[in-house]
Amino acid sequence: MNQIKKLRHGGIKYQTANGKILIQDVHVIDPSQKLDARLNVIIENGKIGKIAQDMPQNFDGEIIAHKEAVLFPGLIDMHVHLREPGREDEETIESGALAAAAGGFTAVACMPNTDPAIETQEVVNFIKEEAQPLLVNVYPVAAITKRREGKELAPIAEMAEAGAVGISDDGTPLMNAEVMRRALEYAKMFDIPVLGHEEDSNLSRNRHMHEGFYSTKLGIPGIPSVSEEIMVARDIMLTEYTGGRFHVCHISTRKSIDLVRQAKIKGIPVSCEVTPHHFTLTDKAVESFDTNTKMNPPLRSADDLAAILDGLRDGTIDAIASDHAPHSIEEKEAEYIYAPFGITGLETAWGLIVSELLNKKIIGLKDVYRLCVVNPRKILNIPIPKIKEGELADLSLLDKQISWRLCDLPGYSRSKNTPFGERVLTGRPLAVINKGMIFRNV
Repeated sequence: MNQIKKLRHGGIKYQTANGKILIQDVHVIDPSQKLDARLNVIIENGKIGKIAQDMPQNFDGEIIAHKEAVLFPGLIDMHVHLREPGREDEETIESGALAAAAGGFTAVACMPNTDPAIETQEVVNFIKEEAQPLLVNVYPVAAITKRREGKELAPIAEMAEAGAVGISDDGTPLMNAEVMRRALEYAKMFDIPVLGHEEDSNLSRNRHMHEGFYSTKLGIPGIPSVSEEIMVARDIMLTEYTGGRFHVCHISTRKSIDLVRQAKIKGIPVSCEVTPHHFTLTDKAVESFDTNTKMNPPLRSADDLAAILDGLRDGTIDAIASDHAPHSIEEKEAEYIYAPFGITGLETAWGLIVSELLNKKIIGLKDVYRLCVVNPRKILNIPIPKIKEGELADLSLLDKQISWRLCDLPGYSRSKNTPFGERVLTGRPLAVINKGMIFRNV
């Protein structure tokens, strides 16, 4: 029960969960099992042993009791950047997985903009091997094109066979419509989605924030909304033409959401995700000139944020994903126009979901299950965990009321580039259980 697993970089964070653990009187959410009630959940030897309303008598194992906690099947973040191989100074598979566990996730899908890119079977296998001993499941997303240059398709077949759950050139828009068409056709053969970074680089090159009132006020060249919307429209049309499956990464504008909504009405297999920073902040935040407000797509207008909330309410938006993008302090401590795009997000995602969505009654707990447990796994064809007797324990235990700040905690990502470090958030991940291990937040 108390055997400790030491991590490569020296931390002692995971414990084995091979004894008995009772999660006492917790609000359990698993609509697949018709569970939405306060229950007692016993875990034995890494499996769910018993689920009951009554407290077991004379329980002889560890008891975890948090009155304001909710227990979900393990949350997944379907869009993270782990930087390994190539930029281990910013993040590694191990440190990113630890940040994910601290954020309440038991699984992540990692994007291919590494060095070398995830463009061969060997790199896919490397990521899987590095992740194998970790608590968090790590699913590689492979590159669409060689070196992510948008010119020649990468060996999609061999990477899919090795375990890639999707293909994307994320971080780089795929400008060539013919290449995108072929990508959708190849991906269809292996029933994996194409994940699109939707940006017309001709409209966004050498620009650094959303084009609008604040870009004019601040004198920073702006990225227009239409840069995203043109590509979303194109790729929906290509999806309809090819019969492939297409997923819009980090959707950010009202018209993009409307395009996805109309595509779904027509039955086109299109899905989309939104980030916590896009449902929390607007381009007004850039007035601070804090380079941690610089991301791609950029923080948009208040009207776009309102459309995102509508899309979360009505189900147009399928998933919440952090787009966790670590950068070194040296890179971010630069003038705004020279700093790289991207912020970390794994450790603050749940706090923003509670603070900005649950507490403001934009969505409910069953919607969190849909957005953070089920839909991302359906999109990526990953098995969905269940809170069911006899199943392997793949669980996220999350508080809804604790107030906290990331800057007051040790933090597990190797990078600290977040605009939310000093923000008081409500709701904190408490523990995750997976693969016979348990992680507890300190």
